Amino acid sequence: MAFRSDTIQREGRSAALPKQGRLRKIFDRNFHAYVFLLPWLVGFFGLTLGPALASLYLSFTNYDLLQSPDWVGASNYVRIATADPKFAAAMKVTFTYVLLSVPLKLMFALMVAMAFNRGIKGLTLYRAIFYLPSLLGSSVAIAVLWRQLFASDGLVNMVLWQAFGYEGPSWISNPNYSIYTLVLLSVWQFGSPMIIFLAGLRQIPQDMYEAAEMDGAGKARQFLRITLPLLTPVIFFNAVIQTIEAFKAFTPAFIISEGSGGPINSTLFYTLYLYQEAFGFFRMGYASALAWILVVIISVFTAFSFLSARYWVHYDD
Repeated sequence: MAFRSDTIQREGRSAALPKQGRLRKIFDRNFHAYVFLLPWLVGFFGLTLGPALASLYLSFTNYDLLQSPDWVGASNYVRIATADPKFAAAMKVTFTYVLLSVPLKLMFALMVAMAFNRGIKGLTLYRAIFYLPSLLGSSVAIAVLWRQLFASDGLVNMVLWQAFGYEGPSWISNPNYSIYTLVLLSVWQFGSPMIIFLAGLRQIPQDMYEAAEMDGAGKARQFLRITLPLLTPVIFFNAVIQTIEAFKAFTPAFIISEGSGGPINSTLFYTLYLYQEAFGFFRMGYASALAWILVVIISVFTAFSFLSARYWVHYDD
């Protein structure tokens, strides 16, 4: 009874401590954790949250880097919605790129992952080779190489002429084909989702395939009834990540079009148009408004993906 009484008295004294004292006690107890978190906190508030909030403020101003921001309210957003034809062109190009590149990349990555999952010699080497384009694909050097490959006198047209006698166009300077060269470059960078698909395939129990085969299910039926349903969480993860990355694509379009988005705005990605407004014309307020619209678009796509996931993504439960 005495022990219980002492415990109640200590709890009473702890509850009676002022709020400031309790916070001080919590801080002292977690001091070392805060020290280790300090670099991340500085980076988050100084390099992420702070600039983001500053950009949100600038999106309601007229700002050219040389003079103080001039508050203009929502006029930047009104102009984007009603009086900016290049915005519509950039949206069309970007959505075309996203809707083509993401499904094709995921399908190709899944196909290669399933081939690797069967078990081949030197799998580690092949996996590294196929992953390499994902590391190099967004670099300036690869974009320059891609521009040379699809030029009028590039390697692609040379192969077409030697093999089929077909004289191909200048793929990157023809507005009918230029966007598809960028889609092909994106699909070529399938290594990252391939590795994730391969990890997901390794988690599917083999006895399920054996049982299905004993019941007479062919390879196609096994893929549709076993592989795809059990792989939907991985497909969902890859789809969300690759969609976000596709919306943020910039370097290939900038290098291949030499920063113009041409020909005839056929490679004018949204990020490239944002860059032109910010660093070409120094309309930082307008570019900030464009950036926040992109944030909203990506957020809407991501939210829709999570809301729709309940109808097609199957987890263990």
